Amino acid sequence: MEFIKGLEGITRTRFQEFLEKADGEETIIEGAVHSVRDMGEIEFIILRTREGLIQTVWEKDVATSASHKIHEGDCLKVTGIAKTEKRAPHEKELRIKSVEVLSTASEPLPLPIGKWVLNTSLEAKLNCRALALRNVKERASFRIQEGLVRAFREYLYQQGFTEIHTPKIGAKSAEGGANMFKLSYFHRPAILQQSPQLYKQMMVGVFERVFETGPVFRAEKHSTRRHLNEYISLDFEMGYIDSFFDICKMEAGYLKYAMKLLQSDYQKELKLLGITLPNVEQIPYVKFEEAKHLVAEKYNRKIRNPFDLEPEEEELIGKYFQEEYRADFVFVTHYPSKKRPFYAMDDPSDSRCTLSFDLLFKGVEVTTGGQRIHDYEQLVDKIEQKGMTKEGLEQYLDAFRFGIAPHGGSGIGLERLTMQLIGAENIRETSLFPRDMSRLEP
Repeated sequence: MEFIKGLEGITRTRFQEFLEKADGEETIIEGAVHSVRDMGEIEFIILRTREGLIQTVWEKDVATSASHKIHEGDCLKVTGIAKTEKRAPHEKELRIKSVEVLSTASEPLPLPIGKWVLNTSLEAKLNCRALALRNVKERASFRIQEGLVRAFREYLYQQGFTEIHTPKIGAKSAEGGANMFKLSYFHRPAILQQSPQLYKQMMVGVFERVFETGPVFRAEKHSTRRHLNEYISLDFEMGYIDSFFDICKMEAGYLKYAMKLLQSDYQKELKLLGITLPNVEQIPYVKFEEAKHLVAEKYNRKIRNPFDLEPEEEELIGKYFQEEYRADFVFVTHYPSKKRPFYAMDDPSDSRCTLSFDLLFKGVEVTTGGQRIHDYEQLVDKIEQKGMTKEGLEQYLDAFRFGIAPHGGSGIGLERLTMQLIGAENIRETSLFPRDMSRLEP
């Protein structure tokens, strides 16, 4: 009887291991053909691995396989000799001895993924998404996004949070309103969740501190550079808080951790994309009403909507704090009660405002959060004030009826955070397979 014991016996050469090979040392590399340059007696075959590009050299009188059978997109197993070469990527190349073709591209690639910049339209890239992301710069954005999610998990684990996974199909939504995707669930009406909010709050009574990374759904009829109908939300909720500023501090701590992680572990991608990380050592905050008046005065703009921030106002607030304080992030606090959900706690000193905030990053909202109502009677009263009913909220309300700690939390839009960090023009560039009003494929 034989047994599987793990990774024993797997001897593939990793990218970093190849770079550390001594000249003359034989090694085996597996990767996809990124590009081929025919120089006559010599061909340069650039292999794309998950960690980077490797230059291999096919010499007619040395190699045992015919290079003319190799095309862009083929997957190869190459045996060769490592050699230092200043002109090669990472100053190391592999002189080919033999090639095994593992799979073959059956036709020419429709996009020039071997080019440094994939100079084609966003729609063309989205239509061929799995292919377009083989371009080294295109895929680097999602390595940065990986770092943001990884930092979120690592930091919150360090702060004593428990990771949870909540359902995305429900009978009732946390946000309400008309922007819900409705569906039939075994002949019963159901919706796709706009947020894990209600579940997060219920779990505060169990674990005290919880977080989740997962999709949320908004049936908003927007067609802008900053909206998606399905996006990834980085959510956390924490109990026994003194004020909503505890939530701001926790998020600021995450951002500091994330920037340090990107700086240490994603330097290659940062350099490739030309990203300068923002300074998050301290983040200013300003009340909603004050922010509106500051930009109205400085930029001679009339206040049109007293209950919400228009996109142009968000941009101007971002511009103001960059000019005045050299800050890329700013917390805008005390949003009007009229525009916040039923669970948002009103400011005891002014019930027209809530103890809530948005975090703006270079003039775009990337986070909404705040303190929640934890008193059962107050929560029921707020539901009635909002013209809602308790139907479908019974189990949620039970968590409060039987006691729950003062708590609050936030939800961070991963794609927006990535978009602003890498300087993308459209949020669809930072979603692997974006879903908007017109796109259900691929």
